[in-house]
Amino acid sequence: MTETRTPSPPRILVVDDQADVREALRMLLKSAGYGMVGAESPELALACLRGDEFAAVLVDMNYARDTTSGAEGLALIAQIAAQWPGLPVIAMTAWASIELAVAAMRDGAVDFIEKPWQNARVLGVLESRIALTRSRRDAQRLGEAQALLLQDTAAGFVVESAPMRRLVEDLMRIAGSDANVLLLGENGTGKSMLAQLLHQWSARHAQPFVKVNIGGLAPTLFEAELFGHVRGAYTDARQDRAGRFELADGGTLFLDEIGNLPLQQQPKLLRAIEDGEFERLGSSRTQRVDVRIVAATNADLDAEVAAGQFRQDLLYRLNTFQVRVPPLRERDADILPLARHYLAAACARYRRPLPTLARDAERALLGYAWPGNVRELAHAMERAALLADGATLGSDALRLQPAQGAAVPALSAQLTLEEAEALLLRQALAQQQGNLQRTADQLGITRQSLYRRLGKHGLRSDDGG
Repeated sequence: MTETRTPSPPRILVVDDQADVREALRMLLKSAGYGMVGAESPELALACLRGDEFAAVLVDMNYARDTTSGAEGLALIAQIAAQWPGLPVIAMTAWASIELAVAAMRDGAVDFIEKPWQNARVLGVLESRIALTRSRRDAQRLGEAQALLLQDTAAGFVVESAPMRRLVEDLMRIAGSDANVLLLGENGTGKSMLAQLLHQWSARHAQPFVKVNIGGLAPTLFEAELFGHVRGAYTDARQDRAGRFELADGGTLFLDEIGNLPLQQQPKLLRAIEDGEFERLGSSRTQRVDVRIVAATNADLDAEVAAGQFRQDLLYRLNTFQVRVPPLRERDADILPLARHYLAAACARYRRPLPTLARDAERALLGYAWPGNVRELAHAMERAALLADGATLGSDALRLQPAQGAAVPALSAQLTLEEAEALLLRQALAQQQGNLQRTADQLGITRQSLYRRLGKHGLRSDDGG
């Protein structure tokens, strides 16, 4: 048995005292994919509006009390405009006149339809007005988000630089759609934060935002984590459990480190993204969800496709819109504002006085290469907050390595075998920028063996940065 969940069609409220008119409009609207609720009087129309949501209202201008003046319709239009601003109201009457049309528009109607109507005219007006209202609401919401983002760096997200401004503008244009987004960039550039902002700016913002680190999933747990399991599906499955796709239904699923997904697992993910369908591990019952996918990776997926390590059809499903997040070294204008933000946050956290950045500290911050990007900057300013002594923070408190990058520490005979293995793992992760498959290949071990060794030393894929 397949569970299906289809979105409700846009609903139109039709206010007319003639039952045959309401029925004719019901059939017309149903044929165009709309739902309809009919009300035979202004009083019933207001009651419907108080108890439900509608995409638009078709209002007859004349009712039994007054068959020609349009006064009752005008009064209703004015009430709707006052109580439900932004809801498109379209006036209808068989007694069309320029004066009545002008009065209806003045009182809040967005358009005017003359009876007997032309079906194409009714549907065209509804489609255009509903689309315009939706775009205005999206623009208002995104405009508010942009204003907040550009003026408030409380979240540590700075867009002073031209590359970041262009990136944010692009993301805001697509946020209101359901298009899947692939975020590309080095470790520590803020891809996770961008994914969350995309969700907040979207129409799904009131629904769940669920994150899963693909690089941190053991292959044996992949299906259970993403699709859930039923009791008894495997030894430790003591009760039914929902997976990440199910938890994200109606919202956004963020697949971090998607480039580390093993090739044998990719068809299962492709099906879930392509059809929105999956089965819990141990169950034959198909479930269907409505999920927007945002994925992120520091890997070159085109090269992975060419090497046969990543399915091209999965890539096409993920990168409907592809965004490259610039490294910190390409956004110099953001470095000092970010540094001040993280310094202030660390001083507040550790209850230390907030120093100002000395000129030599600013020069050091701007001259450093930041191989670890924003994440490294945050750690550097946290360290500086603890080392600062006085009202001014100098470059010595930053403890930055030379701009060309620190030398990789060499193995020493004084290291224990455990310490040497951990060091080799860190070095390989750093050289492969956290890509687990390439790290395993470099070390000459299997991916599964790499997982075990990382777990043994308490390492993650980003510990090399």
